[in-house]
Amino acid sequence: MTTSIAPIAPQRSPGADDLSIWPASTLPDGHGDIAVGGVSLTEVAERFGTPVYVLDEDEVRNRCRAYHRAFPDADVVYAAKAFLCRAMAHWVEEEGLGLDVCSAGELELAVTTGFPPERIVLHGNAKSPQDLQTALRLGVGRIVIDSAPEVVRLAALIPAGSRQQVMVRVVPGVAAGGHAAVRTGTDDQKFGLSITDGSAQHVISRILRQPSLELVGLHCHLGSQIAAAKPYVLAVRRLVGLLARIRDVHGVTLPQLDLGGGHAVAYRPGEEVLDVAAVAGRVRDELASSCAAADLPVPRLTIEPGRAIVGPAGVALYRVLTVKRTGEHTFVAVDGGMSDNPRPALYGVRYAPRLVGRRSAAEPSRVTVVGRHCEAGDVLAADVPLPGDIRPGDLVAVPVAGAYHLSMASHYNLVGRPPVVAVTEGSARLLVRRETLADIRSRDVGL
Repeated sequence: MTTSIAPIAPQRSPGADDLSIWPASTLPDGHGDIAVGGVSLTEVAERFGTPVYVLDEDEVRNRCRAYHRAFPDADVVYAAKAFLCRAMAHWVEEEGLGLDVCSAGELELAVTTGFPPERIVLHGNAKSPQDLQTALRLGVGRIVIDSAPEVVRLAALIPAGSRQQVMVRVVPGVAAGGHAAVRTGTDDQKFGLSITDGSAQHVISRILRQPSLELVGLHCHLGSQIAAAKPYVLAVRRLVGLLARIRDVHGVTLPQLDLGGGHAVAYRPGEEVLDVAAVAGRVRDELASSCAAADLPVPRLTIEPGRAIVGPAGVALYRVLTVKRTGEHTFVAVDGGMSDNPRPALYGVRYAPRLVGRRSAAEPSRVTVVGRHCEAGDVLAADVPLPGDIRPGDLVAVPVAGAYHLSMASHYNLVGRPPVVAVTEGSARLLVRRETLADIRSRDVGL
């Protein structure tokens, strides 16, 4: 049975057993275990081993549908960099979403799965010749140009008599995002072309002089973990201003506007999330009023949610290996770590891990959940409450693990990457198998 969810509503107040950040299908069994998608997490760990990612298929699909409800007249394009596998591409395609990819690898996986290439957008601040050649060979719908050299490079690859639809990624000068490392709407980072210094206008002029390139719109991406509507509204206003200048200077009216994604989700109960329905209304109103003031037709809107679709659908399961008390600190070491989730080390992300598989009457104590890797920074969750009797062999579950975990994973210390298991309607199936030492060894061909 498909459960309805409300990813666009604020989270409820946190409590000792708050499951607000977990998939909507989550149910405790009264004995310390938790079921997601009708499947016991303890059973998943026993069947597939740990670490393991659990992905609730219905949660993913329902979040896709929620975006369609919020933006009924827009193109909703899933940002594959958050997490991509064949099943994920299949789910979002079935739900009517497009796909945003950043490499030839992501593009080929999607197309060979059966994803329509015309519904794919290719991004990247430094696309390789292979990226561009693959995009043209497979017939990708739109390519987002991110620099002046890319204009000539792409045009030279297009066969005579053919045209490729392109957009220009512009920097609107809007500061937004949950961490400095993920703020991409200002001039001090590597993405896009500045409106302020004229770079965007220069590249637009170059594109319009290339007969093989069809400029169809402007693109921007402000950052990640944005919880307010104001940055998107301000971006719309500035991009419409640029659309008006393009019309006045070149006599060209561009039909599309892409606002990117970056919609915030809660990693811990009580954290702010983006109210997508409210943002959709504000964006539509601003787009209509700004275009009316500039005497422009309203362009077709594209949005690119990634984390907000798959992040809350995922749960990471770990097995406790050791508990060490050092002075005032208690370290709970698990069988994963920064090789399967580098985000705490990169961005200081805070999670809310939970003991699953048994009930505990012990009072909670503050602990730091650490990984198995030879790095002092291999910390998954610092200063979090877990039962005082937590011990080796216990299972620890980390919710909101669907985005930027496996997609950013490595095999540091030659620890293989975890598998991904989909759950739905009481059944579990393997989507991505565990990476083995044989997999890693097979790439090592020298002596």
